[in-house]
Amino acid sequence: MNKYGLLSLLMVIINLIVFFILKGPEANVYVGIILFSTLSIAGIVLAILSQKWYSITAGVILNGGVLIFAFFLLLSLGISES
Repeated sequence: MNKYGLLSLLMVIINLIVFFILKGPEANVYVGIILFSTLSIAGIVLAILSQKWYSITAGVILNGGVLIFAFFLLLSLGISES
């Protein structure tokens, strides 16, 4: 695994750390959504840049899962505000 593959997996770990830091009733959810989305998209790009099939597979699946989580979080905020 090269440096881009490792950085892609590092983005997933950073997303998990951010999730545990920002949870709670006083958490700013919009900041969390922006961080999750930005780090996840960066992780997917880094996984594609690694050009190793196992790095691409792991990076896209894990970072894609975080991106889907951020989308559902944004969707739930939109539903709760209306």
